[in-house]
Amino acid sequence: GLKVIPAYAFRELTALKTVNLSEGIEKISNSAFYNCDNLTSITLGDSVTTIGDAAFASCDSLTSVTIPDSVTTIGYEAFENCTSLTSVTIPDNVTTIGDYTFRNCDSLTSVTIPDSVTTIGDRAFADCTSLTSVYCKATTPPSLGDDAFKYYDYPYSINIGCTIYVPRGCGSAYKSAPNWSDYAAYIVEY
Repeated sequence: GLKVIPAYAFRELTALKTVNLSEGIEKISNSAFYNCDNLTSITLGDSVTTIGDAAFASCDSLTSVTIPDSVTTIGYEAFENCTSLTSVTIPDNVTTIGDYTFRNCDSLTSVTIPDSVTTIGDRAFADCTSLTSVYCKATTPPSLGDDAFKYYDYPYSINIGCTIYVPRGCGSAYKSAPNWSDYAAYIVEY
């Protein structure tokens, strides 16, 4: 009957290697699996709707995560500093990608953002130095937070340089949208 994984439930549990959450779990609370250094994979049941703030942040060994279609919100810093994570497909029902959600995921090479996403937070993909391609499926540009695709070398910030693919006929809308315009040179229609 468990529906919620409580905040800090498995925080810094270094012996944990895999997570396979059964059906019925609806929410993974804030920092539930924070800094589980040896966690390599996560499978979430189809009943999960919310991944809380920093839920899997700083899980250095995490290489794969299966986010089910039932998820609508991915919280602030949810996967920040998951330095071994290589690719992410965000499911079709997600509407919000929080601030810093995938920040500093050094091994992340590609990401697909569905057309359901209306908001991408500040620095959501910042410091993802291996990111080469972002696929945005929305025909209307989602609201984009500050420095979403930047690399920080204090005191400077530069664009990561990944190609941002947008639907055919939507390039000019993205290139002129607030904050998207910072990446105009990297936006390509597909």
